[in-house]
Amino acid sequence: MDKPVVFAKEPAVLELDPDTYYWCSCGKSASQPFCDNAHGDGEFGPLPFVVNEKKTVALCNCKNTKTPPYCDGSHNNL
Repeated sequence: MDKPVVFAKEPAVLELDPDTYYWCSCGKSASQPFCDNAHGDGEFGPLPFVVNEKKTVALCNCKNTKTPPYCDGSHNNL
């Protein structure tokens, strides 16, 4: 798989508590935008990121962001 699967053309806007999260970079996870290991042994794996305080984030669902795991508007160019 050379390119990730586009799960959606809009970000997942979520309020997250402080914790370590694992963003899905392949687009195959049933737990979008988080990884559920659906990527298998492929080239795309989970991307860990830390939230230090409760906050609202926009996580990329198109998997084409230049600022993973955060949405940068790349879905507008697909």
